[in-house]
Amino acid sequence: MRLMLILLAVAFFAVAIESRAQTPSPSVDSQADFIFSSVTQETAPGLAVLVHKDGRTVFEKGYGVRDLQTHAKIDQHTNFRLASFTKQFTAMAVMMLVHDGKLRYDQTLTEVFPDFPPYGKNITIRNLLNHTGGLPDYEDSMDAAEKVKGPLWSAEHQIQDDEVLALLKQETKGKFAPGTSWSYSNSGYVVLGLIVAKASGQSYGDFLHARIFAPLHMDHTIVYQKGKNEVANRAFGYSKEGDALKETDQSSTSATLGDGGIYSNLDDLAKWDDALRNHTLLTADEFSPALIPAKLANGSPTLWPTAPNDDNLHPGKPVSYGFGWFLDPYEGHPRMWHTGSTIGFRTIIQHFTADNLTIVILCNRTDLDPEGLALKTANLYLNLGQKEKKHASGQSRELP
Repeated sequence: MRLMLILLAVAFFAVAIESRAQTPSPSVDSQADFIFSSVTQETAPGLAVLVHKDGRTVFEKGYGVRDLQTHAKIDQHTNFRLASFTKQFTAMAVMMLVHDGKLRYDQTLTEVFPDFPPYGKNITIRNLLNHTGGLPDYEDSMDAAEKVKGPLWSAEHQIQDDEVLALLKQETKGKFAPGTSWSYSNSGYVVLGLIVAKASGQSYGDFLHARIFAPLHMDHTIVYQKGKNEVANRAFGYSKEGDALKETDQSSTSATLGDGGIYSNLDDLAKWDDALRNHTLLTADEFSPALIPAKLANGSPTLWPTAPNDDNLHPGKPVSYGFGWFLDPYEGHPRMWHTGSTIGFRTIIQHFTADNLTIVILCNRTDLDPEGLALKTANLYLNLGQKEKKHASGQSRELP
């Protein structure tokens, strides 16, 4: 009898230890809460945070307010502009159309748009997805047009996707021959959004709603188009000017879609994370091309360009990018991730694939560093200790 009691006690403690190992302790959540509560005030613009582990929400909280007019609090239902976080949805839409037989990865720009200039005849959809196409930066084309014609675009009169395509058609050459270099390209993802619309016969927003948002019950996620729809529970963006926070919600480029036009919230993004983990929209094999790091045509690995600019964070250093996802590991943990940065918002998703851990941070102020905050949070939930660790590739700020 005594031996039986000892065995039962050992079994009980083994189960208890295993349970504690699988479930983050309250102290971990408290430490995470401290990380975020210390970077903003209750009455200031702030951020929303999701930690999703093994399909369960283990931490979800809002900090600060979604706008300084109503002082409505940020929570899991607050919708933020995702900025370049959007690119993974654009890539998924393209991949679904490849699955449908309506697109091919080797299809060229001139096949899709027959009036596109000759420099597009070797730029493929695959090149656009992994940033090896060499399209000119449309913001540079905007600047060049305005130097000749005067002001054309503003926060009130924003450039639209078809205008971006028109500017690209006026160019005579790309930044480099397709497949010979790598350069982060918003132009490429604006064009991909237009390709989704042309191949599907629906608008980009309608296709994403019908094939991604509605099936996943992401009921409050939209491709925002002023005058066409409205963002519920909307967070407005702010930037620090001196000691004050000024509303900087919209710019002349805030209306483009495929590169950054989605608004979403934590609850919906948890559903997105479930869909990625469970292969709800595409099978693992069908999605696998998104997780293959781009290589150049000669087989060389990709590098950041050598000339520094706002979209080039680490000149000359290695970069690992698939279809709408960066793919480099963190402290030996495989991951797929992306940031977003625009005039009033900073966002990030970090999905640690082998650990079934996802961290989402959405900020409506530009003086916060969601990537640094996400990695501090990852250190907690991956049990990497309290020592602050650097990004494996040295990444220190967000991409637009």
